[in-house]
Order: sequence, then C-alpha cells, then structure tokens
Amino acid sequence: MNDIALKSDTQEIVVDEVFPHAPEKLWKTLASGALMGRWLMVPTGFEPVQGKHFTFQTTPAGAWDGVIHCEVIEAIPDERLVFAWRGGDDGNVGYGSRLDTVVSLILSRTDGGTRLRLIHSGFVTPRNDSAFSSMSNGWKKVVQNVGAIAGEEGSAH
Repeated sequence: MNDIALKSDTQEIVVDEVFPHAPEKLWKTLASGALMGRWLMVPTGFEPVQGKHFTFQTTPAGAWDGVIHCEVIEAIPDERLVFAWRGGDDGNVGYGSRLDTVVSLILSRTDGGTRLRLIHSGFVTPRNDSAFSSMSNGWKKVVQNVGAIAGEEGSAH
C-alpha cells in the first residue's frame, strides 16, 4: 500500500466517548451558550437554531484577527449539533492559516448512557496541519469537559 495514495487532501478529527448521562443532559450542555463558554470558548450570538451565525474570539495571528466565524448547519435536540467553523487568513502559514471546516456533535443513546461523537472535518493538508495537530488534542479535552459539565446537573433527567 502506498500511504500517499491513501491520503486525501482533507483530514478530520474524531473523538468518541460514552458518558453515563441521558442524551437530554448532554444536549443541554451542548446547546447552551453559557455552558458552551465552559466547555469550549464563550460564544457571541450562539443559539441552537439552523442558520444562526455566531463567533468565538481566540488568539489573533498575523493578518487574522482571531475571530472564528460559525454558522449552525443543523440542530436536532438530543441528537446533533453541527456548525461551520471558519477563520484564519490566506496570508498566514501555520497557526492562523485559512480554515473552513465543520464541527459535528452527535448524540446516540447506549446501554447506560449516551455516546458523544465529535467530528471536526475539512482540514486541508498541508495548509491546516498546524490547526489539525493542536485541535486533535484540544477536542479530546473539550469532549471530557462536556461530560463533566453534564454530570454536574445531578442524576435528574
């Protein structure tokens, strides 16, 4: 097998975890702007409504102001939240390079809890290699944060 032949021009990050919480509890954590600020970053203008535009502010770099522009693509309560994640600048290399990706948070009921599958897709290689590398680790922490925050709500469903 030729590794180069197998490698497409885009990559995705996938994080899969099962938490001992009902999908409704995880959805509440995912779909609340206030709670999103605890597990990811504080959003500006977020609502779990298809077509809703919102932003995050992160560290600027070069020609990029650090704003991540997002749009809700899909919001199905207790099942999935999908949003565009765009930022960076064409003039930047490495951190802050142009990024046009999609984040999908998918919930599915399992025995004893809920599976949360996060897929962040559309990283263009090699341009987005820096973002792909740093976000691969970052999303693992984010998913753990979602589970921890959902667990704070007690055992009520």
